[in-house]
Amino acid sequence: MKHRFLSSILTAGLMASSSLLVQAASDQFVYVGTYTNNKNARVESKGIYVFGLDSKSGKLEPLGLAAEVKSPSFLAISPDKKFVYSVSELAGASGGAISAFTIDAATGKLTQLNQQPTVGGGPCHVSVDPSGKAVMAANYGGGSVVSYPVKADGSLGEHGSFIQHTGASNANPKRQKDPHAHSINVDKTGKFAFAADLGCDKVFIYKLDAAAGKLTPNDPAFAEVPPAGGPRHFAFHPSGKYGYVCNEMTCTVTSFSYDADKGALTALETISTLPAGVAVDPKFSTAETAVHPSGKFVYVSNRGHDTIAIFKVDPATGKLTYVENAPAGVNIPRNFGIDPTGKWLITAGQNSSTIAVFSIDQETGKLKPTGQTFDVGAPVCVRFLQK
Repeated sequence: MKHRFLSSILTAGLMASSSLLVQAASDQFVYVGTYTNNKNARVESKGIYVFGLDSKSGKLEPLGLAAEVKSPSFLAISPDKKFVYSVSELAGASGGAISAFTIDAATGKLTQLNQQPTVGGGPCHVSVDPSGKAVMAANYGGGSVVSYPVKADGSLGEHGSFIQHTGASNANPKRQKDPHAHSINVDKTGKFAFAADLGCDKVFIYKLDAAAGKLTPNDPAFAEVPPAGGPRHFAFHPSGKYGYVCNEMTCTVTSFSYDADKGALTALETISTLPAGVAVDPKFSTAETAVHPSGKFVYVSNRGHDTIAIFKVDPATGKLTYVENAPAGVNIPRNFGIDPTGKWLITAGQNSSTIAVFSIDQETGKLKPTGQTFDVGAPVCVRFLQK
């Protein structure tokens, strides 16, 4: 019994030491949001998971469950790196929530501060403005957006605004009978917010009062994509001159020029996210849009086709040139993230319950599998935090 006791102490000590070594070697935390209510998931999920990433080697190590919360499908990290905000995605048009968490800088674990209702149903995306004073969410089920002021301790105040979208396009009768706000993002100035609405074929534009956590319609009030496109996720170019939105239903990406003084988007082009000769299959759809930190490349995930489309950016015009479709290494790449150094890309496979790590060629933008895959139940969102 004495030997077993000593062995247990030794084993526990080695495990603790190993965990500390992993955290010491990694210079970034990687947070993964998931669906906890996915009955078909190969691996059960309980909430938000955290990994440690060594940005020099690309080695990723699991650090466990960061916070137990219901279906935290999308996450946002505050600019000061102290807080995480997550949606609790519920189906339908009757309610959901946004949760605020503090980050343990040593372990990456999260402690919940509070939770606020999203007023509209089916929240699916959350973001924080550059000042960290306002949090915004898009409600897919309810077709609306909501915003909150952030208190001094990082918790969320009562919503400062709630705006119901109207004007569904009905270009696709099955998907566009009603508004479906799918994402909301803020420009680098923090003055304007952009909500891509799949049901309206529009990117709605709002003025943002960050201190009050309040959105008001801008003039111009929106930008449009081609009919039946279904705009989903929007991303700005680091220069602030251009923006890109993937269109879920047509597997395309629309490029915009951006007037930061007026908050106005002007469509430049819409091109396919599939290889030449590959037709849009009803089982295919785009999901995530991301711009490389260098501004040289744009990436879009294709679900069903299970690839990441890679494009080169013309810095003079903002237009895109197709590079290739790289295998995503997962099934149904609902989301992916690019680390702040621009060296690594991690895909999240909702149906395979796995995430996969790729290196990024800095000259071509092409992806190379590192051979690292990890089990995570129904992963939906990948976010990086440099320590």
